[in-house]
Amino acid sequence: MEFFVEYAGFLARTVTVVVAVVLVLLVIATLRGKGRQGSRGHLQVLKLNDFYRSLRERLEQTVLDKQDLKALRKLEGKQAKQAKLKKRAGDKKTRVFVLDFDGDIKASATEHLRHEITALLAIATAQDEVVLRLESGGGMVHSYGLASSQLARIRQAGVPLTVCVDKVAASGGYMMACIGEKILSAPFAILGSIGVVAQVPNVHRLLKKHEIDFEVLTAGTYKRTLTVFGENTEKGREKFQEDLETTHTLFKGFVSRYRPQLTIDEIATGEVWLGLAALDKKLVDELKTSDEYLGERAREAELFHLHYAEKKTLQERFGLAASVAIDRVLLNWWSRLSQQRFWQ
Repeated sequence: MEFFVEYAGFLARTVTVVVAVVLVLLVIATLRGKGRQGSRGHLQVLKLNDFYRSLRERLEQTVLDKQDLKALRKLEGKQAKQAKLKKRAGDKKTRVFVLDFDGDIKASATEHLRHEITALLAIATAQDEVVLRLESGGGMVHSYGLASSQLARIRQAGVPLTVCVDKVAASGGYMMACIGEKILSAPFAILGSIGVVAQVPNVHRLLKKHEIDFEVLTAGTYKRTLTVFGENTEKGREKFQEDLETTHTLFKGFVSRYRPQLTIDEIATGEVWLGLAALDKKLVDELKTSDEYLGERAREAELFHLHYAEKKTLQERFGLAASVAIDRVLLNWWSRLSQQRFWQ
């Protein structure tokens, strides 16, 4: 018993020290972070040609014998020399700027996308190309409207834009994809969902049952059409539906503007199609994965992957580390518990 008391006291002192150290570090990080909020990010640029070449060379070193490998390297040396001569003569390779967009419901990746596009538009010309690897199931209308507007800047600047969809570009995701002059899709990627949806729970009857009043006061006939706690009216429902229809009409018009080859009333039903069927519907232009397309372009162009990265504050790093540690503890605990139940 005495051992447990001493151990509890030791544990309490240890936890107190750790908490105190963390608080001190957080205070220091907060003070250091003041005044530097505007310069937290930086642009990372990776030349993908080097990446593809390293993959190929690693395989060649393993597969080819020394004589064949030597002959291949000699040929590559001659080709590299010829390429340098062409470059000096003014025959420059096309540049391809590769961007990634992994969309959540709030299109949070737009914050990075806007900086990446601003950077590339400073040097890109009509002879270059932008390739966007897009993955998104859609989300908030205004958020994806802004993301789409960022891509429209590329089109307005006269720079060719190609959108590659390997998994999904639906709803707001397709709103972004349709801006591409060329849309490439994997055979079983999901595309479409050109529609608008809104869901609002209502607990008015539950509150009424327990004699709880909830009042909604507004200035303006349609300031609040549907509410979670108050009593919804048929007039409010009609207005809410009218707003959804208006948004849908704008959505269809936006898609038609960038993809006039579509029969918009046929595909703007909220349905989704796999890439194979989407090609027949003219939602995409070609069935091809992003890896295949970029591999082809790497043979004739210089590929640059752009990623705007933000430096995490000390608070964020501590929070992330704590979250990961807790997840690991819970995962280990659940794994042991599951195994124990299984074997029992």
